[in-house]
Amino acid sequence: MKEKTIYEHLRDKGLSRRDFMKLCGTIAGMMGLELAPPVKALGNLAHPTPAEVVAQALTTKPKLPIIWLEFQDCAGCSEAISRSSSPSLSNLVLNDIAIEYHETLMAAAGFQAEKAKEECMKKYWGKYVLVVEGSPALGDDGIYCVVAGKSNLDLLKEAAAGAAAIIATGNCASFGGLPAAQPNPTRAVGVADLIKDKPVVNIPGCPAIPEVTTGTILYFLVMGELPKTDHLRRPLPFYSHTIHDHCLRRPFYEAGKFAESFDDEGARKGYCLYKLGCKGPTTYNACAALKWERGLSYPVQSGHPCLGCSEPHFWDGGGFYEGQSAALIPPESRTTAVAAGVGVALGAALAGINAARKSRAKKTLGSASLGQVAGSETAATDLGNKKEG
Repeated sequence: MKEKTIYEHLRDKGLSRRDFMKLCGTIAGMMGLELAPPVKALGNLAHPTPAEVVAQALTTKPKLPIIWLEFQDCAGCSEAISRSSSPSLSNLVLNDIAIEYHETLMAAAGFQAEKAKEECMKKYWGKYVLVVEGSPALGDDGIYCVVAGKSNLDLLKEAAAGAAAIIATGNCASFGGLPAAQPNPTRAVGVADLIKDKPVVNIPGCPAIPEVTTGTILYFLVMGELPKTDHLRRPLPFYSHTIHDHCLRRPFYEAGKFAESFDDEGARKGYCLYKLGCKGPTTYNACAALKWERGLSYPVQSGHPCLGCSEPHFWDGGGFYEGQSAALIPPESRTTAVAAGVGVALGAALAGINAARKSRAKKTLGSASLGQVAGSETAATDLGNKKEG
Protein backbone atom coordinates (compact mmCIF):
# COMPACT_ATOMS: atom_id res chain seq x y z
CA MET A 1 0.00 0.00 0.00
CA LYS A 2 1.31 3.42 -0.96
CA GLU A 3 2.26 5.50 2.04
CA LYS A 4 0.26 8.68 2.58
CA THR A 5 1.90 12.01 1.88
CA ILE A 6 2.27 14.62 4.61
CA TYR A 7 -0.48 16.70 3.03
CA GLU A 8 -2.84 13.71 3.04
CA HIS A 9 -2.14 13.22 6.75
CA LEU A 10 -2.89 16.89 7.41
CA ARG A 11 -6.02 16.83 5.24
CA ASP A 12 -7.33 13.78 7.10
CA LYS A 13 -6.95 15.78 10.32
CA GLY A 14 -9.18 18.52 8.92
CA LEU A 15 -6.65 21.03 7.58
CA SER A 16 -8.13 23.03 4.71
CA ARG A 17 -6.22 23.76 1.50
CA ARG A 18 -6.17 27.45 2.39
CA ASP A 19 -4.64 26.80 5.81
CA PHE A 20 -2.25 24.31 4.23
CA MET A 21 -0.87 27.00 1.92
CA LYS A 22 -0.55 29.40 4.87
CA LEU A 23 1.40 26.71 6.70
CA CYS A 24 3.64 26.27 3.65
CA GLY A 25 4.37 29.99 3.68
CA THR A 26 5.31 29.82 7.36
CA ILE A 27 7.57 26.82 6.74
CA ALA A 28 9.27 28.56 3.82
CA GLY A 29 10.00 31.53 6.04
CA MET A 30 11.38 29.39 8.86
CA MET A 31 13.60 27.54 6.38
CA GLY A 32 14.99 30.82 5.13
CA LEU A 33 14.07 29.98 1.54
CA GLU A 34 14.04 33.71 0.72
CA LEU A 35 17.77 33.60 1.33
CA ALA A 36 18.34 30.54 -0.83
CA PRO A 37 19.27 30.48 -4.55
CA PRO A 38 16.48 29.99 -7.12
CA VAL A 39 15.00 26.50 -7.07
CA LYS A 40 14.21 24.28 -10.01
CA ALA A 41 10.94 24.78 -11.85
CA LEU A 42 7.97 22.77 -10.57
CA GLY A 43 5.62 21.48 -13.24
CA ASN A 44 4.19 24.48 -15.05
CA LEU A 45 5.69 26.90 -12.54
CA ALA A 46 8.80 28.39 -14.11
CA HIS A 47 9.43 30.60 -11.09
CA PRO A 48 7.79 28.94 -8.07
CA THR A 49 7.45 30.90 -4.87
CA PRO A 50 9.04 29.51 -1.69
CA ALA A 51 5.57 28.52 -0.43
CA GLU A 52 4.89 26.61 -3.66
CA VAL A 53 8.20 24.76 -3.30
CA VAL A 54 7.17 23.66 0.20
CA ALA A 55 3.66 22.72 -0.95
CA GLN A 56 5.10 20.56 -3.73
CA ALA A 57 7.21 18.65 -1.22
CA LEU A 58 4.45 18.14 1.34
CA THR A 59 1.96 16.94 -1.28
CA THR A 60 4.36 14.42 -2.84
CA LYS A 61 6.54 13.14 0.01
CA PRO A 62 5.61 10.75 2.82
CA LYS A 63 6.32 11.43 6.47
CA LEU A 64 9.98 11.89 7.33
CA PRO A 65 10.95 9.50 10.14
CA ILE A 66 13.11 10.94 12.92
CA ILE A 67 15.10 9.14 15.58
CA TRP A 68 16.04 11.43 18.47
CA LEU A 69 18.82 10.31 20.82
CA GLU A 70 19.84 11.95 24.09
CA PHE A 71 23.28 11.60 25.65
CA GLN A 72 24.98 13.89 28.20
CA ASP A 73 22.43 16.71 28.44
CA CYS A 74 19.76 18.37 30.57
CA ALA A 75 16.96 17.71 28.03
CA GLY A 76 16.70 21.49 27.58
CA CYS A 77 16.47 21.26 23.77
CA SER A 78 13.62 18.74 24.03
CA GLU A 79 11.90 21.00 26.54
CA ALA A 80 12.31 23.95 24.17
CA ILE A 81 10.95 22.21 21.08
CA SER A 82 7.97 20.85 23.02
CA ARG A 83 7.17 24.47 23.96
CA SER A 84 7.84 25.98 20.57
CA SER A 85 6.34 29.42 19.89
CA SER A 86 5.12 28.18 16.52
CA PRO A 87 2.55 25.49 17.47
CA SER A 88 1.89 24.50 13.88
CA LEU A 89 5.57 23.86 13.22
CA SER A 90 6.30 21.99 16.44
CA ASN A 91 3.16 19.90 15.98
CA LEU A 92 4.14 19.17 12.39
CA VAL A 93 7.58 17.93 13.43
CA LEU A 94 6.56 16.13 16.62
CA ASN A 95 3.41 14.44 15.30
CA ASP A 96 3.22 14.54 11.51
CA ILE A 97 6.83 14.31 10.26
CA ALA A 98 7.22 12.24 12.65
CA ILE A 99 9.51 11.45 15.56
CA GLU A 100 9.51 7.66 15.76
CA TYR A 101 11.79 7.47 18.78
CA HIS A 102 12.44 9.99 21.54
CA GLU A 103 13.05 8.45 24.94
CA THR A 104 11.90 11.60 26.78
CA LEU A 105 8.75 12.43 24.81
CA MET A 106 7.47 9.01 23.72
CA ALA A 107 4.90 7.12 25.80
CA ALA A 108 6.71 3.80 25.58
CA ALA A 109 9.62 3.00 27.87
CA GLY A 110 12.20 0.29 28.43
CA PHE A 111 12.28 -2.63 26.00
CA GLN A 112 9.18 -1.35 24.18
CA ALA A 113 10.92 1.93 23.34
CA GLU A 114 14.06 0.15 22.20
CA LYS A 115 12.02 -2.21 20.03
CA ALA A 116 10.32 0.79 18.39
CA LYS A 117 13.71 2.29 17.57
CA GLU A 118 15.03 -0.95 16.11
CA GLU A 119 11.92 -1.39 13.94
CA CYS A 120 12.16 2.21 12.72
CA MET A 121 15.83 1.83 11.81
CA LYS A 122 15.12 -1.37 9.92
CA LYS A 123 12.06 -0.04 8.09
CA TYR A 124 13.54 3.33 7.14
CA TRP A 125 17.19 2.39 6.74
CA GLY A 126 18.94 5.12 4.77
CA LYS A 127 15.92 7.43 4.93
CA TYR A 128 15.51 8.65 8.52
CA VAL A 129 16.99 11.76 10.08
CA LEU A 130 18.98 11.27 13.26
CA VAL A 131 18.72 14.09 15.78
CA VAL A 132 21.25 13.97 18.61
CA GLU A 133 20.85 16.00 21.79
CA GLY A 134 23.65 15.95 24.34
CA SER A 135 27.32 15.17 24.00
CA PRO A 136 28.72 11.68 23.51
CA ALA A 137 31.52 10.75 25.92
CA LEU A 138 34.76 9.05 24.91
CA GLY A 139 36.06 8.47 28.43
CA ASP A 140 36.51 4.80 29.40
CA ASP A 141 34.84 3.58 26.20
CA GLY A 142 31.70 5.65 26.77
CA ILE A 143 30.58 4.12 30.06
CA TYR A 144 29.59 7.53 31.44
CA CYS A 145 26.44 7.50 29.34
CA VAL A 146 24.71 4.16 28.90
CA VAL A 147 21.17 3.44 27.67
CA ALA A 148 19.65 -0.05 27.62
CA GLY A 149 23.04 -1.54 28.38
CA LYS A 150 24.75 0.11 25.39
CA SER A 151 27.30 2.91 25.58
CA ASN A 152 26.53 6.22 23.89
CA LEU A 153 29.30 5.55 21.38
CA ASP A 154 27.71 2.27 20.28
CA LEU A 155 24.24 3.84 20.15
CA LEU A 156 25.48 6.77 18.06
CA LYS A 157 27.38 4.65 15.56
CA GLU A 158 24.50 2.19 15.27
CA ALA A 159 21.90 4.88 14.55
CA ALA A 160 24.21 6.99 12.36
CA ALA A 161 24.93 4.05 10.06
CA GLY A 162 21.39 4.06 8.67
CA ALA A 163 20.71 7.80 8.80
CA ALA A 164 20.26 9.96 5.73
CA ALA A 165 21.46 13.00 7.68
CA ILE A 166 22.35 13.93 11.25
CA ILE A 167 21.32 17.03 13.19
CA ALA A 168 23.24 17.83 16.37
CA THR A 169 20.94 20.09 18.38
CA GLY A 170 22.19 22.15 21.30
CA ASN A 171 25.72 23.18 22.25
CA CYS A 172 26.39 19.84 23.93
CA ALA A 173 25.78 17.79 20.79
CA SER A 174 27.41 20.42 18.58
CA PHE A 175 30.60 21.20 20.49
CA GLY A 176 30.53 19.27 23.76
CA GLY A 177 28.78 21.97 25.79
CA LEU A 178 28.83 21.95 29.58
CA PRO A 179 30.03 18.32 29.87
CA ALA A 180 33.12 19.30 27.84
CA ALA A 181 34.01 22.22 30.13
CA GLN A 182 37.37 21.91 31.83
CA PRO A 183 38.50 19.48 33.12
CA ASN A 184 36.06 17.47 30.92
CA PRO A 185 36.13 14.31 33.05
CA THR A 186 34.02 12.25 30.62
CA ARG A 187 35.96 13.41 27.52
CA ALA A 188 32.79 14.84 26.00
CA VAL A 189 32.93 15.82 22.31
CA GLY A 190 30.60 16.99 19.57
CA VAL A 191 28.80 14.55 17.27
CA ALA A 192 30.71 15.77 14.21
CA ASP A 193 33.97 14.84 15.95
CA LEU A 194 32.91 11.19 15.74
CA ILE A 195 30.75 10.85 12.61
CA LYS A 196 32.75 11.54 9.46
CA ASP A 197 30.87 9.59 6.76
CA LYS A 198 27.45 11.28 7.04
CA PRO A 199 26.25 14.86 6.51
CA VAL A 200 26.10 16.56 9.93
CA VAL A 201 24.67 19.98 10.77
CA ASN A 202 25.09 21.72 14.13
CA ILE A 203 22.26 23.67 15.81
CA PRO A 204 24.17 25.12 18.79
CA GLY A 205 22.55 27.04 21.60
CA CYS A 206 21.82 26.36 25.27
CA PRO A 207 19.16 25.41 24.52
CA ALA A 208 18.87 25.49 20.74
CA ILE A 209 16.12 27.78 19.44
CA PRO A 210 13.26 25.34 18.68
CA GLU A 211 12.29 27.05 15.41
CA VAL A 212 15.88 26.64 14.20
CA THR A 213 15.77 22.89 14.87
CA THR A 214 12.34 22.46 13.26
CA GLY A 215 13.31 24.73 10.38
CA THR A 216 16.38 22.63 9.65
CA ILE A 217 14.40 19.40 9.77
CA LEU A 218 11.83 20.86 7.40
CA TYR A 219 14.58 22.12 5.08
CA PHE A 220 15.83 18.56 4.69
CA LEU A 221 12.30 17.31 4.10
CA VAL A 222 11.58 19.89 1.40
CA MET A 223 14.96 20.19 -0.32
CA GLY A 224 16.24 16.66 0.20
CA GLU A 225 19.48 17.94 1.70
CA LEU A 226 20.76 19.87 4.68
CA PRO A 227 21.08 23.66 4.31
CA LYS A 228 24.40 25.29 3.54
CA THR A 229 26.51 25.83 6.61
CA ASP A 230 29.35 27.97 7.92
CA HIS A 231 32.77 26.67 8.95
CA LEU A 232 31.27 25.30 12.18
CA ARG A 233 28.54 23.36 10.32
CA ARG A 234 25.84 25.81 11.45
CA PRO A 235 22.99 26.40 8.91
CA LEU A 236 23.45 29.79 7.28
CA PRO A 237 19.72 30.69 7.20
CA PHE A 238 19.94 31.00 11.00
CA TYR A 239 23.61 31.62 11.79
CA SER A 240 24.73 34.12 9.15
CA HIS A 241 24.43 37.15 11.49
CA THR A 242 25.69 37.92 14.96
CA ILE A 243 23.39 38.80 17.85
CA HIS A 244 24.92 42.27 17.65
CA ASP A 245 23.89 42.72 14.00
CA HIS A 246 20.17 42.85 14.86
CA CYS A 247 20.39 43.91 18.49
CA LEU A 248 17.89 46.53 19.67
CA ARG A 249 20.61 47.99 21.89
CA ARG A 250 23.06 48.42 19.03
CA PRO A 251 22.34 52.16 18.57
CA PHE A 252 23.68 52.71 22.09
CA TYR A 253 26.76 50.67 21.24
CA GLU A 254 27.35 52.87 18.21
CA ALA A 255 26.83 55.95 20.38
CA GLY A 256 29.35 54.72 22.95
CA LYS A 257 26.72 54.47 25.70
CA PHE A 258 27.17 51.47 27.99
CA ALA A 259 25.71 50.18 31.23
CA GLU A 260 28.50 50.04 33.83
CA SER A 261 26.55 47.79 36.22
CA PHE A 262 23.20 46.02 36.25
CA ASP A 263 21.63 48.64 38.52
CA ASP A 264 23.02 51.91 37.19
CA GLU A 265 21.23 54.61 35.23
CA GLY A 266 22.56 53.25 31.93
CA ALA A 267 21.06 49.83 32.60
CA ARG A 268 17.70 51.41 33.41
CA LYS A 269 17.81 53.36 30.12
CA GLY A 270 18.56 50.25 28.09
CA TYR A 271 22.19 51.05 27.26
CA CYS A 272 24.50 48.51 25.59
CA LEU A 273 25.60 45.61 27.85
CA TYR A 274 29.01 45.19 26.22
CA LYS A 275 30.91 46.26 29.37
CA LEU A 276 28.94 43.72 31.41
CA GLY A 277 30.31 40.85 29.37
CA CYS A 278 27.90 40.69 26.42
CA LYS A 279 29.25 38.35 23.74
CA GLY A 280 26.74 39.50 21.12
CA PRO A 281 29.35 40.97 18.72
CA THR A 282 31.09 37.57 18.41
CA THR A 283 28.11 35.21 18.69
CA TYR A 284 26.23 33.93 15.64
CA ASN A 285 22.58 32.97 16.16
CA ALA A 286 19.02 34.03 15.30
CA CYS A 287 18.02 35.11 18.84
CA ALA A 288 17.57 38.78 17.95
CA ALA A 289 15.40 37.96 14.93
CA LEU A 290 13.33 34.98 16.11
CA LYS A 291 13.41 35.65 19.86
CA TRP A 292 11.58 33.39 22.33
CA GLU A 293 8.02 32.90 23.56
CA ARG A 294 6.18 33.97 20.40
CA GLY A 295 8.74 36.63 19.61
CA LEU A 296 8.37 38.24 23.03
CA SER A 297 12.01 38.78 23.96
CA TYR A 298 15.53 37.38 24.17
CA PRO A 299 18.28 37.74 26.82
CA VAL A 300 19.81 41.05 25.67
CA GLN A 301 16.41 42.70 25.24
CA SER A 302 15.40 41.61 28.74
CA GLY A 303 18.55 43.11 30.27
CA HIS A 304 20.95 40.17 30.34
CA PRO A 305 24.22 39.98 28.34
CA CYS A 306 24.56 37.38 25.59
CA LEU A 307 26.61 34.46 26.95
CA GLY A 308 27.71 33.21 23.54
CA CYS A 309 26.00 29.84 23.97
CA SER A 310 26.02 29.03 20.24
CA GLU A 311 29.82 29.26 20.04
CA PRO A 312 32.36 26.52 20.84
CA HIS A 313 33.82 26.35 24.37
CA PHE A 314 31.46 29.02 25.66
CA TRP A 315 31.69 27.62 29.20
CA ASP A 316 35.47 28.11 29.18
CA GLY A 317 35.55 31.29 27.10
CA GLY A 318 36.00 33.69 29.99
CA GLY A 319 33.68 34.74 32.80
CA PHE A 320 30.10 35.37 31.76
CA TYR A 321 30.04 38.78 33.41
CA GLU A 322 33.59 39.91 32.83
CA GLY A 323 33.41 43.43 31.46
CA GLN A 324 34.59 44.18 27.96
CA SER A 325 36.87 47.18 27.51
CA ALA A 326 35.37 50.14 25.71
CA ALA A 327 38.82 50.65 24.21
CA LEU A 328 38.12 47.63 22.01
CA ILE A 329 35.47 49.60 20.16
CA PRO A 330 36.89 51.38 17.08
CA PRO A 331 36.88 55.20 17.50
CA GLU A 332 35.02 55.60 14.23
CA SER A 333 32.12 53.69 15.79
CA ARG A 334 31.64 56.44 18.40
CA THR A 335 29.00 59.05 17.61
CA THR A 336 27.84 62.39 18.89
CA ALA A 337 25.03 63.02 21.32
CA VAL A 338 22.83 63.94 18.37
CA ALA A 339 23.51 60.57 16.79
CA ALA A 340 22.69 58.95 20.10
CA GLY A 341 19.25 60.52 19.90
CA VAL A 342 18.84 59.06 16.44
CA GLY A 343 19.92 55.72 17.89
CA VAL A 344 17.19 55.82 20.52
CA ALA A 345 14.61 56.59 17.85
CA LEU A 346 15.96 53.75 15.73
CA GLY A 347 15.65 51.38 18.67
CA ALA A 348 12.00 52.37 19.03
CA ALA A 349 11.48 51.81 15.30
CA LEU A 350 12.95 48.33 15.50
CA ALA A 351 10.73 47.58 18.49
CA GLY A 352 7.77 48.66 16.35
CA ILE A 353 8.84 46.29 13.60
CA ASN A 354 8.91 43.40 16.06
CA ALA A 355 5.54 44.36 17.54
CA ALA A 356 4.01 44.42 14.07
CA ARG A 357 5.50 41.03 13.33
CA LYS A 358 3.98 39.53 16.47
CA SER A 359 0.61 41.05 15.63
CA ARG A 360 0.66 39.49 12.18
CA ALA A 361 1.67 36.14 13.67
CA LYS A 362 -1.44 36.11 15.83
CA LYS A 363 -3.71 36.73 12.84
CA THR A 364 -2.35 34.12 10.44
CA LEU A 365 -0.05 31.15 10.17
CA GLY A 366 1.56 32.88 7.21
CA SER A 367 3.34 35.39 9.43
CA ALA A 368 6.52 37.27 8.61
CA SER A 369 9.50 35.00 7.98
CA LEU A 370 12.91 35.09 9.55
CA GLY A 371 14.34 36.37 6.29
CA GLN A 372 11.82 39.19 6.10
CA VAL A 373 12.28 40.26 9.71
CA ALA A 374 16.05 40.02 9.58
CA GLY A 375 16.03 41.97 6.33
CA SER A 376 13.85 44.71 7.83
CA GLU A 377 16.06 45.04 10.90
CA THR A 378 19.23 45.01 8.83
CA ALA A 379 17.87 47.74 6.57
CA ALA A 380 16.84 49.84 9.56
CA THR A 381 20.22 49.39 11.21
CA ASP A 382 22.07 50.25 7.99
CA LEU A 383 19.93 53.37 7.64
CA GLY A 384 20.72 54.35 11.20
CA ASN A 385 24.45 53.83 10.60
CA LYS A 386 24.34 56.06 7.52
CA LYS A 387 22.57 58.82 9.46
CA GLU A 388 25.03 58.55 12.31
CA GLY A 389 27.96 58.63 9.88
